[in-house]
Amino acid sequence: MFHRYSLCLFLLLLIIGCKRNSSFKATEKSMPEGRELFNGRDLEGWTPKISGQHAGTDSLNTFRVEDGSIVVSYDNYDSFDNQFGHLFYNEPFTSYLLELEYRFTGEQMADGEPWANRNSGVMYHSQSPQSMLKEQAFPVSLEGQFLGGVNEENRPTMNLCTPGTHVFIADTLFTPHCVNSSSETYFDDQWVRASFLVLGDSLVQHFVNHEKVLEFTKPQRGGELAEDAAAEFKKPAPLKDGYIALQSESHPVAFRKIKIFDLEGRENDTELIESLLFLRDSSND
Repeated sequence: MFHRYSLCLFLLLLIIGCKRNSSFKATEKSMPEGRELFNGRDLEGWTPKISGQHAGTDSLNTFRVEDGSIVVSYDNYDSFDNQFGHLFYNEPFTSYLLELEYRFTGEQMADGEPWANRNSGVMYHSQSPQSMLKEQAFPVSLEGQFLGGVNEENRPTMNLCTPGTHVFIADTLFTPHCVNSSSETYFDDQWVRASFLVLGDSLVQHFVNHEKVLEFTKPQRGGELAEDAAAEFKKPAPLKDGYIALQSESHPVAFRKIKIFDLEGRENDTELIESLLFLRDSSND
């Protein structure tokens, strides 16, 4: 009797396992293909825009590739002098899951702004680098703000900042420039995984090491920090799409494993999106 029971239990577990495996494979097969935005060798496909310079010019070689990462370096600078910079991917996106890893290195430039110490980020739903004015410091965009720990200060990362934009948080229009996420503080030079689920002008979620730490809706143009942008980018309008850019704000930082999953046209497929997030959460890459 015991052997018969054990055999039945084994067969039942085998059937359940096969069904789960079949379902997993079907889900995995229907997933959108991930696309590497950074080839690990050079900055092909990317355009720098440094404040005080025209798009495409990075006279001090701020953004470069070292050891398979895009690094922000200031070894050619005599002083930072508010030369805020961004490195843009050359293609706009609407709905997607963006993933990358970052870490802070070295020391901040001596004349960098105090708030920029161990501070960088990713701009998304951004205006293009070509549309920025020469002296414009920040593109009209949404920013996933990266912060590193300083001393024992609590500094969550993957916060939201809004240069020239507004969002809704819990169905309420949010007008301050930044809001903190619920993430823990990351110290030293460790790599941190940051992910963005961006669904047009409806839903945006920030993740740190696959844990959701911030959510908001209805991103739109408006608000402060757009004074030095062209007039067309100051007009209120929903933010449905835009460019992705990596920041340089006076503290050295490195970025790697930059990958995007295109979800355009699949924004309402909640099962697919949840499966994609689950599969990414279950991965070790």
